[in-house]
Amino acid sequence: MTIDVLGRPELAERRARAAVAVLFFTNGALFANLLPRYPQIKAELGIGNAAYGLAVAAFPAGAVVAGLGAGVLVRRLGSARAAVASTLLTAAGILLAGLSPSVVLFAAALFLAGAMDAFTDVAQNAHGLRVQRRYGRSIINSFHAIWSIGAVTGGAMAAGAIALDLPLGAHLLISGVLFGTAACVALRFCLPGPDTEPDEGTGAETEPKGEPRVKGSAAAGRPAMTSRTRYVLAALVLIATAGTLVEDAGNSWATLYLSDSLNASAALAASGFIALVGAQFIGRILGDRLVDRFGQRAVARAGGLVAAAGMGLALAVPTVPGTILGFAAAGFGVATLVPAAMHEADELPGLKPGSGLTIVSWLMRLGFLLSPPVVGLVADEAGLRLGLLVVPLAGVLVVVLAGVLGARKPQRASSEG
Repeated sequence: MTIDVLGRPELAERRARAAVAVLFFTNGALFANLLPRYPQIKAELGIGNAAYGLAVAAFPAGAVVAGLGAGVLVRRLGSARAAVASTLLTAAGILLAGLSPSVVLFAAALFLAGAMDAFTDVAQNAHGLRVQRRYGRSIINSFHAIWSIGAVTGGAMAAGAIALDLPLGAHLLISGVLFGTAACVALRFCLPGPDTEPDEGTGAETEPKGEPRVKGSAAAGRPAMTSRTRYVLAALVLIATAGTLVEDAGNSWATLYLSDSLNASAALAASGFIALVGAQFIGRILGDRLVDRFGQRAVARAGGLVAAAGMGLALAVPTVPGTILGFAAAGFGVATLVPAAMHEADELPGLKPGSGLTIVSWLMRLGFLLSPPVVGLVADEAGLRLGLLVVPLAGVLVVVLAGVLGARKPQRASSEG
């Protein structure tokens, strides 16, 4: 690590950290500007819940299909350039989705935006971990918290645009230009040079596929994978997927449920999504301290209970304020699940370093892919209120499977994200 006379990282490292924070912020804000406008798009396209669920599933479908290509893009362009280029294309896809005159074009634009978002996700995390190695301590969680701030900001922007009756195309164009420009400016301050260069003071080197080696992973030569390891890995995938199911409920259905089922105003209906993401941000800020004190297992179980009880009560006694609080409880409850599952997967015996993390990261996207059409089909048959039972059920699933997570451990520096 390069430090100045006061023991702080050098200016270049501090600027790079700020630049990566901007990339995470823009990534959270771009898509969040579109989500509260979903009810308007659904109404203008004249589609039912099932068709709507299938259409919005195009975004995670694009991410799943394109995910394996992210490493190629990072190798060719470098993580910083790849993150900025895909951010610009994500903004373009979101704008096209908002302007689409048919459900087919709407789904195609979301597919493009989802594919580019997957590239951004890998690239910005890769560069963030590169900066983290320069710092010599964990900072990756702060980037994910900033992503939540960006998502809340984007949701608030959308709510404001709705309140001001700003046309959808103009709103998304302003959002895309604003955050695309911010990403381009951030590129100037990212770390220079190839991602494969050894980082100063650590000797660490980026993995050939553009994915950084995770600090703290066990060395090669682990024992062969056992049936126990396979079971734990499957449980970790389900825990991470439960977190994505809850997050998708806020992304795809919170605004629609509040506006259509509970007759909230368009501006107020956006509060469900904002509450979920805002509470998730608070959970991420507090998460590291809670995990250090109580362990991943206890924190995950408590979070699952909070999500299940909060959203379960909101669905049992449906009111606008109660539902907003229910989405907030769900967001807070699942805040640490994905990082916890990735961390545990990366240390499983019988897997090469980083393999477990990659498997969990890849498969958890199925939660985003499968949730919208399943909830939509249930909503068309029995109502959206019943479809949203996926949230408390996901919380219960976490409580049941949390035993595979680590108990209380001493605090240590790590690089999991």
